[in-house]
Amino acid sequence: MSPLHESVVIALVEDDPGHARLIQKNLRRAGVKNQIVVLEDGQKAMDYMEERKQVLQRNSSSPTTLMLLDLNLPVLTGYQVLERMKQDEALRRVPVIVLTTTDDSREIEACFELGCNIYIVKPVHYEDFIDAIQRLGLLMEVAHWPGRVMKV
Repeated sequence: MSPLHESVVIALVEDDPGHARLIQKNLRRAGVKNQIVVLEDGQKAMDYMEERKQVLQRNSSSPTTLMLLDLNLPVLTGYQVLERMKQDEALRRVPVIVLTTTDDSREIEACFELGCNIYIVKPVHYEDFIDAIQRLGLLMEVAHWPGRVMKV
């Protein structure tokens, strides 16, 4: 299987350090070798994306970004991050995978209305959580996103 295109930076927006470590570890186990930037709250995520936008405007060959976004975040919620990104002309095509414990169908629908690309509910049980993240890594290996072909 081909690796996720190396020029893709994964922005992991997760306020729980334990979840962030598990996500990173299991993406690596699934073969994802890309740089992973961990952002602990919604404001840091938006600040990071604004920096990425500036870099891309100066250098179009700069790495693109894929966001893994938790919804329950301090400062700005995941919903606010998603809404702001999808309203921004330069950021709206950044793929956003919502990765959260929230499984309410109304909230899932709201995220798709705001523009998320994929919605994944984090399983409660440890083994199921690990399995879900490894499957996410496999999905990321074969997926294509707007702007760049992710597979080499």
